[in-house]
Amino acid sequence: MEKTTRRLPIVERDEWLLPAEQELNNRHERYMDKMNAIVQAAGSLVDYANGYRYFGWQRDETLDGWWLREWLPGAHDVYVFGDFNNWQRTEIRMQRDRHGVWSAFFPTAMYRDRLVHGSLYKLHVHGDNGWLDRIPAYATRVVQDEATKNYTAQFWAPEPFDWRGDAFDISKNGNLLIYEAHVGMAQEKEGVGTYREFTEKILPIIKKDGYNAVQLMAIAEHPYYGSFGYHVSSFFAPASRCGTPEELKELVRRAHELGLGVIMDIVHAHYVKNLNEGINELDGTDHHYSLPGKAGYQPYWDSMLFDYGKDEVQHFLLSNVKYWLDEFHFDGYRFDGVTSMIYHHHGYIDFDCRERFFDAGVNGDALTYLTLANRLVHDFRAGDVTIAEDVSGMPGMCIPDTDGGIGFDYRLGMAIPDFWIKQLKEVPDEEWNIWEMWNVMTDRLPEVKTVAYAESHDQALVGDKTLAFRLMDKDMYFNMDRASQSVVIDRGMALHKMIRLMTISTGGQAYLNFMGNEFGHPEWIDFPREGNGWSYAHARRQWSLAGNGFLRYAWLGDFDKAMIKLVKRYKVLAAGYAWNLVMDECNKTMAFAHGDLLFVFNWHPSASIPDYELPVQAPGKYVPLLSTDERRFGGQERQAMDGEHFSFPAQDGDNTERPHIRIYNTSRTATVYLRTDGRQPSAVTGK
Repeated sequence: MEKTTRRLPIVERDEWLLPAEQELNNRHERYMDKMNAIVQAAGSLVDYANGYRYFGWQRDETLDGWWLREWLPGAHDVYVFGDFNNWQRTEIRMQRDRHGVWSAFFPTAMYRDRLVHGSLYKLHVHGDNGWLDRIPAYATRVVQDEATKNYTAQFWAPEPFDWRGDAFDISKNGNLLIYEAHVGMAQEKEGVGTYREFTEKILPIIKKDGYNAVQLMAIAEHPYYGSFGYHVSSFFAPASRCGTPEELKELVRRAHELGLGVIMDIVHAHYVKNLNEGINELDGTDHHYSLPGKAGYQPYWDSMLFDYGKDEVQHFLLSNVKYWLDEFHFDGYRFDGVTSMIYHHHGYIDFDCRERFFDAGVNGDALTYLTLANRLVHDFRAGDVTIAEDVSGMPGMCIPDTDGGIGFDYRLGMAIPDFWIKQLKEVPDEEWNIWEMWNVMTDRLPEVKTVAYAESHDQALVGDKTLAFRLMDKDMYFNMDRASQSVVIDRGMALHKMIRLMTISTGGQAYLNFMGNEFGHPEWIDFPREGNGWSYAHARRQWSLAGNGFLRYAWLGDFDKAMIKLVKRYKVLAAGYAWNLVMDECNKTMAFAHGDLLFVFNWHPSASIPDYELPVQAPGKYVPLLSTDERRFGGQERQAMDGEHFSFPAQDGDNTERPHIRIYNTSRTATVYLRTDGRQPSAVTGK
């Protein structure tokens, strides 16, 4: 084992980690040992992760035919069968090598007219669990029979996709403004949307709204549509219910043409336990891709766990990481369920002390795997991004591997949506603690980049509520037309805008929104199931609500566009922490600065204050750029948006002289001002 001889930078920069220095050294050494072994064996990590170029169907030009290979070390016997041999299960026997890899060769001379693009096939595997028909783990296309509902692998060998001219680099987009989307439910029609429809209809919406990246859920094949894509069965096959792999590639290419990065929501935390569709017990044993027995099962999700310490499993997953970047030109990943991966208890404890991050509950093999995965992404394409879904706050998550960290670029600010939900559920408006709000929004280390979000798909699922639905509930059904009068709707719309502006301006270095939530999409997401009569009514997005000029949804959508435009123009996300200027608990008012921008939030439900005096960061003229209370966003416009506020010297409570301004501090309103010094305000106002 290579010993760490110097203090890791992660410890040098954070004294809080000094008591855990030895464990951090051990983690880094395990990772370096694994890296060194990989480099010795394959030359590089990128070359190592080529399982998708060896397993599955591979063309052999020398022998003029096709190889089919699958890793099944526990199998006693394996056959391949399909429509090319009239579904005769035991006609074509595969051969086993000493590593447990089974293979069969199909000469072109014999199978030219039988094994063709689109042919259907399966494996017939004899293992400890009997004789079963299975789908190979490396299948790149899996389709469902509409009549029987059974899934079958498909021999997929089209003409190579033309990627010429696609040199997109997501790092050139700057700070990420992510539009989280689900292809299947992105359409307004009741049914499953397609990659082609998403390309034609939804990508232009995302571009028009001002976002610079789209995060796609449910890409890898999954048998149960209602799992939202999180119970994966085939890790190398795009979900066939949405179209072909080439149509997904076209989606990515078109997104790149529009200047949008495409991030894949990748699920390596677990896999579906189904035997008919998935990889569970694929070789007949319960320890193929998992640890045996209970150690290989995730009880909270009713799914199977990967054995990250097994070399072959690690190779499978790393190959999967490279596959989607290489074959589909994705621009990075949001790694799902990282907390579940890195702890044997899956995070279902209180992280109330430092020892929780370094005790026996930590899965060291998973940490090593994730560090390798991050290194692979950045070695393969330096500009690609990785995002960790970790609620625990594991130290080093977003620290480079060279410094002793795990190497993610961003972590999800999961405490932020939890905070907003708690506020809306449990705390009356007049009792909101603005100091608590500020602390939650800004609770991050300077070097840990955070994706801030007020809500994601998690808050939209049946059993939960979106912010809009939580704020306005049944009133959304009756009072969202512009002619209606409703204090519930007025409050809901005001807070919806304020919450999002607060989140994006203080919560991190990137921002995420789930599709439709920007305009307050009503109701929850409920996929077809027996309990709802297999209906698609709630598994779609009603874009027409925002396009209807008679409904208030359009006002929320217009505000989101203006907010995104402002954030981009003035590089708010790149500015780091906001500069706190005022925390007025009595009047529920906070003010902070980002460069020349001044943000003033009055969270009080009723107290509007004329001539409210507050300090500013620099002297000059301050003019309103954006307000949640503007009429064009469904507000009352209680302050003049063409007003000018000139600074004057005044003393703070500590007798320090600083520049101040006076404003009309309107209740339940957030306003952004620009210090102009006589310059023209930004075109962001749209006026």
